[in-house]
Amino acid sequence: MNRFRQSLLFLLLCSLAAINTFAQPQPSEPAPVPTAVAIPRPTAEEIQLAERSLAVFLESADPAVKEINQKYPGLISVRVPPPNSAIVPSLLPFFQSKHNANLEVAKQGDIDVLFMGDSITDFWRQAEGVMAGKPVLDKYFGQMKVANFGIAGDTTQGVLYRLQHGEGQGFSPKAVMLMIGTNNTGRNTAAEIAEGIGAIVLQMQKNFPKAKILLLAIFPRSTANDPVRATIAEINRIISKLHDGDRVHYLDIGTKFLDADGNIPRDIMSDALHPSTKGYEIWAEAVKEPLAALLKE
Repeated sequence: MNRFRQSLLFLLLCSLAAINTFAQPQPSEPAPVPTAVAIPRPTAEEIQLAERSLAVFLESADPAVKEINQKYPGLISVRVPPPNSAIVPSLLPFFQSKHNANLEVAKQGDIDVLFMGDSITDFWRQAEGVMAGKPVLDKYFGQMKVANFGIAGDTTQGVLYRLQHGEGQGFSPKAVMLMIGTNNTGRNTAAEIAEGIGAIVLQMQKNFPKAKILLLAIFPRSTANDPVRATIAEINRIISKLHDGDRVHYLDIGTKFLDADGNIPRDIMSDALHPSTKGYEIWAEAVKEPLAALLKE
């Protein structure tokens, strides 16, 4: 697949991922979130108190305020934070075939290391082209029993769905390498994405009680001055709190992909998002020892 077709496919996947939450016909309940990354939300009692206070204010407000409130119903109101879509498990139907393939691998068991994520993880299995990760996988991790459950275009809510619907059952890995969230940046805030990642970590701890989780910081993308860099930095700052040195090990290798000006050289990520074969070499070199250490624990 040439670079143009790879880029076109990725844009299609991202567009589909953007409507992921709305595509799932069966609505799910939000997944639980670790306290370390939880967004503060008002309790029912606090909401009721705010609503009573607003009612008292409107009752005694001057005529101009009352007129505005009558003219624009709902303008002056207590706004309850909406649910965080990044923690509501949902899978785009377009990803179902890859999910089914992962289920077959899970049923076979005999997995020591699980790679979980989106296209950046998915392309570890790509044998040819600019973004070929398989030669690197074979070189560095060929002696390990590795299962790759990355799905190009996926999001935090997609990973949650997959784990809850079979990809978290049937095997007991010793270690998990997780990186997810970059595809959420187009629609979720940094805090919401961090909650989504935290929810995945909780789900993995439930599904794989004996596994050590190598939680990778989201890799840098785009140019040094792109606002998405600040979003990713904030996500990584928050999810670093999930590190406990026991079951969860946070690791940020992002600077290894940057030049002195903070940009990503084209030979490392040709599209400033997906690692090239050289990028996968950098990644493998950075995690081979941490992964090996987790497998020995």
